[in-house]
Amino acid sequence: MSGTNKFGFAPVDTDTSTPKRTRTPGPMGAAVRDTAETLADTTEAKVEQRRRNAEDARKFRDAQEGGLLLVELPVGNVLTDDLPRDRLVLEEVAVSEEMDELKSSIRARGQKEPIEVYETAPGQYQLKKGWRRLTALRQLLSETGDDQFAQVIARVEAGDGDRLLRYVDMVEENVVREDLTFAEMAQVAITAAQDPSVPETDPAELVSRLYGALIKTKRSYIRSFVFLLTVLGDDLKWPKAVPRNLGVSVARAIKSEQQIVPLRAELSACGSAEHQTRILTEFLAGDKKPEEGAGSKPEPRQKLEFFVGKTKVTARDGELRIVSTSDFANTSRQTLEEAVKAFEGVLNGTPRIR
Repeated sequence: MSGTNKFGFAPVDTDTSTPKRTRTPGPMGAAVRDTAETLADTTEAKVEQRRRNAEDARKFRDAQEGGLLLVELPVGNVLTDDLPRDRLVLEEVAVSEEMDELKSSIRARGQKEPIEVYETAPGQYQLKKGWRRLTALRQLLSETGDDQFAQVIARVEAGDGDRLLRYVDMVEENVVREDLTFAEMAQVAITAAQDPSVPETDPAELVSRLYGALIKTKRSYIRSFVFLLTVLGDDLKWPKAVPRNLGVSVARAIKSEQQIVPLRAELSACGSAEHQTRILTEFLAGDKKPEEGAGSKPEPRQKLEFFVGKTKVTARDGELRIVSTSDFANTSRQTLEEAVKAFEGVLNGTPRIR
């Protein structure tokens, strides 16, 4: 009687709420609910997959536009005749021991570093970086006939690249490896200055653009070799063999108004790189010898002005200014180049004959 009071009856139950009704879905309801839940999960998965696909597509486009993608190209579709190479004697490099070592490495382990190219026509490319790698693959394909050497891994430049920056890219990896001579680097500047697509026509000025990563002293050496190669031209048959200090000193001696006609004649007649070095060394030694009976050196003339017809000519050390009524801006580059070459020929005592 623990649940009753002294009168013998239990407390009145005051809970008037309706008892909860539990319903278990039938087979059809369960199937509909499962289908709805599966559909919701599938829709969310598809939305997430589409988001990922869009993100991947964006990253792919960014990589493609940034030239970060690597592709395989037939070696025959990559040409090398647009940008001049930064080595003066490519034929020697192609048959060197260095090339044999590279071929052995590619034969054993495949191509590990991509070349860099830019597209000039649909499916047609021009080489920017990697002449040695491309040449090694071509030689291996020719020697073995193995199709594994018929494709080259390449990074393709996107869009219309700046012509001068392509020159920079071409020499960049070789400069980093420090296996280019000063004569080779100077030749790149000279060639780039002659390229109609490059706005700068002064090779000495281009040295700073092409080799901006080098220290100032090295850029100065390159400019000396630019001057040396420009002045001596084809008479300097082995420019790569000219030691740095000798080349810089000879360039300085020539700039000091030293007569170079005999020097060019001797260089043109020499038969080896060693003979060439000896001629340059003797030229430098002769430039340093004091003249017998010479007194104090006269003060150099600061400026010379004169007229040729109506054309005024002003000459200073390292500078010649021509003021004329002619419109030189609308004169063709070829005509101006021929005029300057004829002018230099007269100064050097070897006028150009056409």
